Amino acid sequence: MDYEILMNNNLKIGMQAPDFEAITTNGNIRFSDYIGKWVVLFSHPGAFTPVCTTEFLAFQKMITYFNDRNTCLLGLSVDSNASHIAWLNNIKQTTNVEITFPIIADKDSSIARKYGMIAPEVSNVETVRNVYIIDDKQIIRSILIYPLTNGRYIPEIVRLIDCLQLTDKENVYTPANWVPGNAVIAKPPKTFLNSKKNINNTDYECVDWYLCMKKINNKDERQENKK
Repeated sequence: MDYEILMNNNLKIGMQAPDFEAITTNGNIRFSDYIGKWVVLFSHPGAFTPVCTTEFLAFQKMITYFNDRNTCLLGLSVDSNASHIAWLNNIKQTTNVEITFPIIADKDSSIARKYGMIAPEVSNVETVRNVYIIDDKQIIRSILIYPLTNGRYIPEIVRLIDCLQLTDKENVYTPANWVPGNAVIAKPPKTFLNSKKNINNTDYECVDWYLCMKKINNKDERQENKK
């Protein structure tokens, strides 16, 4: 599978995330060691890039939200580990924010290409601006791609993790603009009999047989437990 991904740039949602070993600012890692944790793997074109610096700061400021969701942050740049260390030191000196999550040094772009961050026929590393949300079984659950000029909105990444973890737990779907506490969509029926059951279910609020909303206890229990 890795060869096919590398050659055809066809990594997709639902596929197993390719394993790799890498040098990072926090030491050497093997990606398969993250089994049991959700991972946000996000990439950058290189050290000392302005948009990416603001993203590092934004990710770091929200790191407790990711920790609360059993989610690790893992950055990647096609630059050297020394450059990354210098970059993090500069961020600390200029903003007084210490970046604690690891940054992968993918100097030869081997990981970036394995994950489809750079098309096989493209050598310009400015195309490396991806986000992969990977679950605790190391299945790719979402792929987001950003242009060089526009920063990522970190709260949306947190919200998407909430959506994915809720749909796994409750076997439901989430509607547009869903946030914790809102109603969810009951799983659409696949038979005529079940479509009638949906419409007659007093726990549902149905627009029609295929679109039924329901309330579940999906408020942020993490905050409740901290009280």
